[in-house]
Amino acid sequence: MKNNFLRKKSLKDLAQSKENDPNSLKRILTVKDLTFMGIAAVVGAGIFSTIGSAAYNGGPGVSTLFIITAITCGFTALCYAEFASRIPVSGSAYTYSYVAFGEIVAWIIGWALILEYSIGNIVVAISWSSYFNNLLVHVFQIHLPDWMIIDPMTAKNAFLESTAALASPETLQPDRIKSYQFAIEAYNNAPMLWGTKIFFNLPAFIIIVLITWLAYIGISQSKKTANFMVYFKVGVILFVIVVGAFFVDTNNWTPFLPNGFEGVLKGTSAVFFAYIGFDAISTMAEETKNPQRDMPRAMINSLVICTVLYILIALTLTGIEHYSNFKNVTDPLAFVFSERAPWIETLVSVSAVVATASVLLVFQIGQPRIWMSMSRDGLLPKQFQKIHPKYQTPSFATLVTGVIVGMGALFIESDLVTDLTSIGTLFAFVLVSGGVLFLPFRPKENGKFNLPYINGRFIVPILFIVFLYVFRERTMAAFTEFSWNASEEILFLIFLLFATFISILTILRNFSLIPILGVLTCTYLMVEIPMVSWKWFVVWMTLGLIIYFLYGYRNSEIGKKK
Repeated sequence: MKNNFLRKKSLKDLAQSKENDPNSLKRILTVKDLTFMGIAAVVGAGIFSTIGSAAYNGGPGVSTLFIITAITCGFTALCYAEFASRIPVSGSAYTYSYVAFGEIVAWIIGWALILEYSIGNIVVAISWSSYFNNLLVHVFQIHLPDWMIIDPMTAKNAFLESTAALASPETLQPDRIKSYQFAIEAYNNAPMLWGTKIFFNLPAFIIIVLITWLAYIGISQSKKTANFMVYFKVGVILFVIVVGAFFVDTNNWTPFLPNGFEGVLKGTSAVFFAYIGFDAISTMAEETKNPQRDMPRAMINSLVICTVLYILIALTLTGIEHYSNFKNVTDPLAFVFSERAPWIETLVSVSAVVATASVLLVFQIGQPRIWMSMSRDGLLPKQFQKIHPKYQTPSFATLVTGVIVGMGALFIESDLVTDLTSIGTLFAFVLVSGGVLFLPFRPKENGKFNLPYINGRFIVPILFIVFLYVFRERTMAAFTEFSWNASEEILFLIFLLFATFISILTILRNFSLIPILGVLTCTYLMVEIPMVSWKWFVVWMTLGLIIYFLYGYRNSEIGKKK
């Protein structure tokens, strides 16, 4: 039974199945197209929104966090590149895990990737709706009814909070009173249906419909749209950096670390969210002309370009405005120009709409291709591998993705799924990085990426000791103040045990440095996510395992062969 769960695909089987597959996708993407797709996926809601909270916590020193996070993602990107050079088929981390670990792990990672692509796109769609509504109000003076631009849970919570705040004896600022009165009025004016207040996010739903249609009609049209969006938003970001340089006051960069390095680390989740997406291009291997050469280059290119842009924009923002003014600012790029140059604020708002739309496009392309790969393996019904005869896209899977994301964007609260997206993504990163350790040795070939082997036998334990020294206060507190109710300490102790185990294994087995660092750094970022999100993650994965045992295990193509 155990061997059935861990049945693996070989690299040879993958190559043969791809050659004999009548439902092949059109190979039209180049390294430039893939790089642009990567930038399109990464540069989105993160740089236009979450960078504000990170700057408030870390000050100008948040720029160093972008470097640290880029290095962390870089380890994983190199591991993705190694897999992509060996396995030039769709499926991303799902297919890679099938080769490295076996079927049940592949299913788990495929199910987890739904959090990154489909569930993550719900968050991006809601963010797009917010930017778009601001653009309608401030540029076109068009005001949509409030009940058409918000989800039911957020509306209800805002109403209860506002009612309680106005009823309290505390003295409130005029702007807060106005905000609370607005929330109550919006809730009371919402239409009723069968005794229930009606709220939904219509702009978020409409953009998903449009993006799904674009993903449905073909990768050629999608790449042209993505390339245009990348040119536009990168152009705007470079413009903001150049023009913003004239407004920079270098006094704002002192002190560089106003809240210490701990303050910088508070922005970890926000900064990591800004990097989610570079791995999405690995789902497009089947549509790449030379995937073994171009995919590794494109992943690394997009990561480097985005990191440079992030560092420059972080320094520009914290140079223009004092870091303390970014508290609760969700549109930092527009915020710094609101008083200094309002016309730039408008341009930034337009760019934010384009940027988040490009992220939606890449993820709406990625999710159907993962489901297509799972369907080819028999783990999902055959409809998911159906290729449209005219557009040469996974038509059924694309429509299902559109329905799931569209309905979620219509009614679900953004905060509910943001952390789940990060956990699912980091979980995939950990397995891809670890999976490289299980690949057979391959001699270096010209024109193909080859992950360099660096013996981690001594480096990994030394780095772990340095980590313990840097975080010595937190380590001591985790042991001396341990409590079953202290979820942060429990997760941190689990990481310490895991890191100790990995360090010992590296000493005994001479593991390669880069994959091990990818595993450890991504695992550490995972333990920084709140425990409540971990509970929902466990529920999600349990649901996935139930589906696997009821359908996937019984219908597995490898299982039928054996």
